[in-house]
Amino acid sequence: MTESPDAYHELTAALRERLALIADREFYQRDPAAHLARLQSVSGIIATSAAELPGPVDPQLAHYLQRCSYDKALALLEAG
Repeated sequence: MTESPDAYHELTAALRERLALIADREFYQRDPAAHLARLQSVSGIIATSAAELPGPVDPQLAHYLQRCSYDKALALLEAG
């Protein structure tokens, strides 16, 4: 598996986008299928970026990502 030096940046950006999408009720009401598709796409980016994080990965961050506690993962990344 190739490690990306930008994986932390990509992961943080994807987590932020996920939060913004969830909060975008207008987009959801206007086009629920497109909203879901975008959330699925962002989830894929999160999974890929998490898998490409250079080791060693903070155990707490790894735990949050494995449990899909994305709000907590984002807070940890932004604090660090």
